[in-house]
Amino acid sequence: MENNWHIKQLTEEEQAAADRLSAELDISAAAGRILAGRGLRTAAQARAYIRPSLDSLHDPFLMRDMGAAVDRLCRAIDTHERIMVYGDYDVDGTTAVALMYSFLRKLTDNLVYYIPDRYTEGYGISVKGIDTAKEQGCTLVIALDCGIKAVDKIAYATSLGIDFIVCDHHTPGDEIPQAVAVLNMKRSDCNYPFKELSGCGVGFKLAQAYALRRGMDMREVYRLLPLLAMSIASDVVPVTGENRILAYYGLKALNAQPTEGMKAIMRVAGIEGKTVTISDLVFRFGPRLNAAGRIKSGAEAVRLLITQDAEAAMRFARDIDSYNQDRRDYDSKTTDEALAQLAKDPMNPDRFTTVVFSPEWHKGVVGIAASRLTETWYRPTIVLTAGDDDIISGSARSVSDFDIYTAIDSCRDLLTNFGGHKFAAGLSMHKADLPEFKRRFEEYVAAHITPEQRVPTLDIEAEVELSDMDWKMYRILQCLEPFGPGNERPLFLCRNLINNHGTRAVSDGRHLHLDLTDRVVAMTGIAFGEGDKALHLQNGKSVDVCFYLEENSYRGHTSLQMNAQDIKLNG
Repeated sequence: MENNWHIKQLTEEEQAAADRLSAELDISAAAGRILAGRGLRTAAQARAYIRPSLDSLHDPFLMRDMGAAVDRLCRAIDTHERIMVYGDYDVDGTTAVALMYSFLRKLTDNLVYYIPDRYTEGYGISVKGIDTAKEQGCTLVIALDCGIKAVDKIAYATSLGIDFIVCDHHTPGDEIPQAVAVLNMKRSDCNYPFKELSGCGVGFKLAQAYALRRGMDMREVYRLLPLLAMSIASDVVPVTGENRILAYYGLKALNAQPTEGMKAIMRVAGIEGKTVTISDLVFRFGPRLNAAGRIKSGAEAVRLLITQDAEAAMRFARDIDSYNQDRRDYDSKTTDEALAQLAKDPMNPDRFTTVVFSPEWHKGVVGIAASRLTETWYRPTIVLTAGDDDIISGSARSVSDFDIYTAIDSCRDLLTNFGGHKFAAGLSMHKADLPEFKRRFEEYVAAHITPEQRVPTLDIEAEVELSDMDWKMYRILQCLEPFGPGNERPLFLCRNLINNHGTRAVSDGRHLHLDLTDRVVAMTGIAFGEGDKALHLQNGKSVDVCFYLEENSYRGHTSLQMNAQDIKLNG
């Protein structure tokens, strides 16, 4: 599928700022443009952005109900109540539980944690979880990355004498649960300045608030930041504002002093001894931690993250690494079968949505399969499999800027449960309602999706010359890390490049080794999946290339190279 290219256009104010930054910081016009595009207007702002400070974090007591939450937590610790730390089974939930458990275990030994089973209990607060809390004598439950819609469940817990503190970041429903405290910056009555914390991030703010109230050394809280960085990277929240500061220092702490669990993950992922990046958290840490909840139990991810024993950590890490391999196998099988199912539908090419179902698919990989299907058929996608009785459930993934949560909400009368956000959601329904759901979901999306949202778009930071791509530019890019949603890694465009002398197809013709020039400067690079374009370049014709600038080390030699994301042929 061909991509649209969208080149960021600066306003007059942004262009003036770009010119000013270029002059004051002695950087290229392209570098000034990148800084201005991130809202920076002065050299002082640029320097502050490049060196984020923990002092810039917001006061946690600005969050609605934070005072009540800290009061209740103080009372529980002072009177030695039994506390349950409860969280979802994905990376955000398990890192949140590990963070809160690690923080509290230095304050009390009357502590347990609980992760619901993805298949028997489902997402969020469960009756089984509440009953377990009662059986174990817990009088306070801290719910992380879930609970904002658990109105009936929390009422049930209250009837049993169990208090709840909810730390959630998902969109609230019409009614807020009657918990002791509901911490969620997305509440309409919450004035907390930053609205995009992860579930783990809300838990971190509770720990921060408790530490402030008790006069604790804040280093006790900041040592937990590596867990929060994993959450931010894996839960696809914007890496802006507080999240950028928290991810920056989380990565810094992870690389300086990783826990035994983190060291074990690095070892099984093959990155021991290397500097861990945000990309590693997304592609190496995240899938392994998620695999525990998908294949076995999210509690195993927590167990790994909180262990202080090196030998045990390696055993646990090998376990989740094997779960991840199983997950890959299930994922591949499900995706292949879903694509085959779509190929048999003569109406499929004209649809605005993808909704597929099979009772044979593994529940733990339907979300991954939904993401894979959007790579082939770029449209809002839902993958469903069999649940209990006549209930089917699954995951939804969106495209571009289309709000899939609202689309699903338009069919809420057909659903037994749903939740999520703009780009991803989970849902369940009676199997008999699937045909009507497919019809209405397709109808809603067709009426609301724009033509631009139906084609994948590459957002290009700047059109540049190869001479702009020097080490000074690369060091500036490093200062803008960590990258993620809202602070995207800059994608550049160079036009009319021709073969220098070494462009060739590699890996049995699948990929393209680039050796290009603009007739002044030459640069090498790699273009995965673009091997068929070798002959065009070897025949002397030009190309336009969208690429990331990256460092390449080979046989002791380090250079800059292009990592091409798209190539368009000229002539």
